[in-house]
Amino acid sequence: MNDDVRNIVLGVVAAGISAALGWVARTYLWRRKLRRKQVFFGLPDNSESLLVVNRGATGPELAVMRYDVFALLELAALIKDCNAHAQILPHDTARQGFGERTEFCVGGPASNRRMAAHLSSLLPGVRVNVDSEPGPDRGAFQVGTERYRVENGREEYALLARVTAERSQNTRPVFLFCGQTSITNQATTRYLARNHEKLTRKYGNSSFVLLLKVINSQAYGPDVVELVEDVTRAAQTALPAAAATTPRNTHRAS
Repeated sequence: MNDDVRNIVLGVVAAGISAALGWVARTYLWRRKLRRKQVFFGLPDNSESLLVVNRGATGPELAVMRYDVFALLELAALIKDCNAHAQILPHDTARQGFGERTEFCVGGPASNRRMAAHLSSLLPGVRVNVDSEPGPDRGAFQVGTERYRVENGREEYALLARVTAERSQNTRPVFLFCGQTSITNQATTRYLARNHEKLTRKYGNSSFVLLLKVINSQAYGPDVVELVEDVTRAAQTALPAAAATTPRNTHRAS
């Protein structure tokens, strides 16, 4: 074997080794990224999860609002990426505990009984005005002593929460997507889909509650979302009677 042939063979072998090492490194990084995602969502391989949705106010028994359907699609993609499975349940048929399976609960308490129960037991510092009569506080959020009013199509708020029940022996998280309007439910799921890696780095598998603001949804749909603040402590602290009826500040669009 002359020098030219030997150099060619050595070059091919080196290229093969480099390609193999690169494949191993990429596979390792991909698997590590997947495992972190699975831990954050509580979705190991082939696990089961629940998608709990509110029913539409009118229409057939299983009717779901259009934007809530879009929210389900966002979540279904996340669940599939984790190699897990999902069962969709209407809010008034999901009569079971939490923590055994990861749960994604979509919709405000006015149309989702399951959400109302979660807010009461897991986030006692949150109040949502569910009055059916028109008024300036209809649909408003109260988190601690702060109140956040809705201005449809211009400024709308939503809560994104990842919580676990301290009293439960099961540790799978519950994700809450509680918006003032149906489009904010989709905006909240989209925010999670886009930012779950950042949230994983910041919170790990700990609980958190984020207050989001959807800007000018009548023009931008669910795409323009701002993080207002982390309200975990306020949301998890039970409201005293006076604070529950007399909020300190009111936020609304200028």
